[in-house]
Amino acid sequence: MGTTQPIRNKETIEVIKKYFKENNVRNYLLFVLGINTALRISDILKLKWKDIYDFKNDEIKSHIALVEQKTGKETLVAINQSVKAALETFRNTNKVRPDEFIFRSRKGENKPIGRTRAYTIFADAAKSLNIEKFSCHSLRKTFGYHAWKKNQNPVLLMEVYNHSSFAITRKYLGILQEDKDSVFLSVLL
Repeated sequence: MGTTQPIRNKETIEVIKKYFKENNVRNYLLFVLGINTALRISDILKLKWKDIYDFKNDEIKSHIALVEQKTGKETLVAINQSVKAALETFRNTNKVRPDEFIFRSRKGENKPIGRTRAYTIFADAAKSLNIEKFSCHSLRKTFGYHAWKKNQNPVLLMEVYNHSSFAITRKYLGILQEDKDSVFLSVLL
């Protein structure tokens, strides 16, 4: 069993976004939220509209505040423009209520889709697009990989991920030999 990898190619990310946007807006939002927040899928799936939308002022909140299911730690995640646009796309095609799960399952009254369903959504998309398989955890890793490629401080990424050591974050970033080569080839002294 291989290690989950980030989606390294930005063109692939755009292809996946287009696929979901054209086929299922809920899944488009799930993908965009996953690659832009570094949240675990278990935390994303439990989000309700009131967690991200201020119904009183009719606007998207600036941050997602939650207690991480795995660690029990409080975290505050800024909502960027990509996520805001995906949220608006969803809201423009669906009626939403404060206590409703964002990623509501068709089964049951108001229940979120499960992790297995989320995994299947991504596996089916990869197969349909004839691209390398990606998983729920790939989204979390994709965020870190692209943040690192934009020269974000790796120690800050460790904080974003709530990792206990930099060694874990380094492994998470999925750095390949070609990434190391680019460092050597870019430094001209």
